[in-house]
Amino acid sequence: MNEWCELDKKHFIHPTSSIQQQQEKGPKVIMESGEGIYLKDIHGKTYMDAMSSLWNVHIGHGREELAIAAAEQMKTLAFSSAFSTFSHKPGIKLAEKIASLAPENLNAVFFTSGGSESNDTAIKLVHHYWRIQNRPNRRKIIALKRSYHGVAAASTSATGIPEFWDMAGTTIEGFSHAASTYRSNTESAISALREKIEAEGPETVGAFIAEPVQGAGGVLIPPEGYFKEIRNLCDEYGILFVADEVITGFGRTGRMFGIENWNTVPDMITFAKGVTSGYAPLGGVLVSDAIHEVFKLKSKGTLFHGFTYSGHPTAAAVALKNLDIIESEGLVDHSHRMGKKLLKGFKKLKDEINIVGDVRAVGLLGAVELVKNSETNEKFPQDLKVAPRVIEALHERGVICRAVTYEGIDIICFAPPLIINEGQIDELLTKLEESILEVKNDLVVR
Repeated sequence: MNEWCELDKKHFIHPTSSIQQQQEKGPKVIMESGEGIYLKDIHGKTYMDAMSSLWNVHIGHGREELAIAAAEQMKTLAFSSAFSTFSHKPGIKLAEKIASLAPENLNAVFFTSGGSESNDTAIKLVHHYWRIQNRPNRRKIIALKRSYHGVAAASTSATGIPEFWDMAGTTIEGFSHAASTYRSNTESAISALREKIEAEGPETVGAFIAEPVQGAGGVLIPPEGYFKEIRNLCDEYGILFVADEVITGFGRTGRMFGIENWNTVPDMITFAKGVTSGYAPLGGVLVSDAIHEVFKLKSKGTLFHGFTYSGHPTAAAVALKNLDIIESEGLVDHSHRMGKKLLKGFKKLKDEINIVGDVRAVGLLGAVELVKNSETNEKFPQDLKVAPRVIEALHERGVICRAVTYEGIDIICFAPPLIINEGQIDELLTKLEESILEVKNDLVVR
């Protein structure tokens, strides 16, 4: 272990991690294998992966079917460029498949390597859409506070969590953020967005981008009717609506795409994560037939945007097998049913433990909020680090999940693989209860 730790500290700069913590303590854990909803480290300790690693291992770990699909594709055509209209069967098949799963009238796909690239691409496509219609002034993008859209230049600027702006000291101009839906009703949330559009100037706004459920912001589920009104508002002002489905796509919320929970059809959908269950890097942007028609009629010459791995044939083959498993094993419906059980367990914890505040879930995407006073939602002092301490208590019990502590809140997020069963949910809930009570008792002692 010491050898691996020293090599890690010397050579591996970790994403979204404390470099100082890594240098002082080494890697928190070094994983070696995975099977189903579990991971095993190099010491042989097993962990329940209650976050699907990064919200993305939908079909669970260790699925040999995907390894076989990748190997077979590599033997035939491991890689071939999609630039200059070159194409290949896996890319064509996958584009067709995703279009068949998407909400109506979203039938064309631009492929990327992941979520950040997908949202950057959507923003560039928005700009291109307006420019080729001689309306280049419509460049502004409005997002929500506490949203997360990625870490590339434009997607960082769209992200509504200031910590991500501070890292490099700057963001791109032309991005603004309306109030989040957190503890808000539809009327006030829509009013806030309307005010933002009017303040920016409707004729300068190209698109509004939002996650159906804000993931990294704390699993924030919008109030009923919110996205219906968003669609109406965007139509009123002639603004494109981009749904960021990087986390919520492919069954995570109990529907194939998260926005379907609110019977709303956006103009673009960005995706990644669950499309391959993390077995290969892949993402993309779905565009509406109306946008595609504008591109076909007015986008002259070369579309100067693309990535080396756009439509990577091996990644596409992996995605096709992954989507086949999601459909053949009924994992979208399973996510819906298991999500109801998970939420029922969360509500029981809220009834029994007085530091458990709001609890929520849609499909297998859920959160438990910890508060000093559950009747008033009074927050704990930040220096107590309540959510991180619960995360550590869960880790000791062999459960991996995630804390969100922006703006002094204490939220525990959950997104287990879609294959989780009832017994495993009971196991997760038991360990969560034990961990919360341990931290609560420690707070009382203090």
